[in-house]
Amino acid sequence: MSSTALRRISVATLTAALVVGVTAGCSREDASTAAKAKSTASGGKVRIGLVQVNQQAIFFNQMNAGAEAAAKKTGADLTVFNANDDAVQQTQAVQNFVQQGYDAVIVEAIDVNGIKPALRAAAKAGVKVIAVDGIIDDPAVDVQVGVDNAAAGKQMGAFVNAYDSAHHVTAKIGVVGALNSYIQNLRKDSFAAAAKAKGATVVQTVDGKNTQEGAATAAENLLTAQKGMNTVYATGEPSLLGTVAAVKSAGAQNRVKVFGWDLTKQAIDGIDAGFVAGVVQQDPKTEGTKAVEAAVSLVGGKSVTKKIDVPVTIVTEKNVDPYRSIFK
Repeated sequence: MSSTALRRISVATLTAALVVGVTAGCSREDASTAAKAKSTASGGKVRIGLVQVNQQAIFFNQMNAGAEAAAKKTGADLTVFNANDDAVQQTQAVQNFVQQGYDAVIVEAIDVNGIKPALRAAAKAGVKVIAVDGIIDDPAVDVQVGVDNAAAGKQMGAFVNAYDSAHHVTAKIGVVGALNSYIQNLRKDSFAAAAKAKGATVVQTVDGKNTQEGAATAAENLLTAQKGMNTVYATGEPSLLGTVAAVKSAGAQNRVKVFGWDLTKQAIDGIDAGFVAGVVQQDPKTEGTKAVEAAVSLVGGKSVTKKIDVPVTIVTEKNVDPYRSIFK
């Protein structure tokens, strides 16, 4: 895919501004310093820092595109920080944004618990805090933007049941998860509960560790161990990518049907080939848009609902065509 998400990653600026002293016990002097920076550096614009996970995943690229479009529309000044899958860098980025006097931070958290002290310090300094996608359960978070993962997992479980009923089979399911991910565990558990309610069985769950390579290895082992398995459910983009690769490598396209999360070109190829039956497609672009809009509203003193849900779509062979141009 040719990404339209152009990042503005001020790594040098952020590194130069690194001040370890911004912790959960942020002092009044720290807050005063941030306020002064805020009053002089913004040029009248709302300054927003988006703390991102990485630059590789299509999902994050699309989120950034939505955020950048919303910033342009609202006249906000947006800086996107790429943490390169490093939770420590995310914490430092939040600290740096506070010290530079930013008005708001948007966080796509790697470690939803580890980031909390930095967010509490940000809130104490008067910075608005928006969590996007990853769920951060903490009073410091002003707004949570994203998918209701438990509801969407349940929706996919019901979809698998309907698919099996239409094809007169009972699902024997292997799950390729990311057991270190809170939201992917929500997707896993709610899916399993819904599928089991209609007679399906989950024969094994493996941990892809939220990487394509790890998921491919885990899925290969799953396919080898569970010869009677006829369904695989992947809980995220890396898991689905790895599962698709493993199914093709094992020549198991006629043996299993794959269901999962987050479209890619490889997933669409699998839909076209007939072995990927359904993919939960989130709307990361809208998530980015809503997060920036919420930040601007909060800074402007407007009330914003505490939770902004962004609906999902289950993509199949019947409705995949509109997505093809995104993933070329």
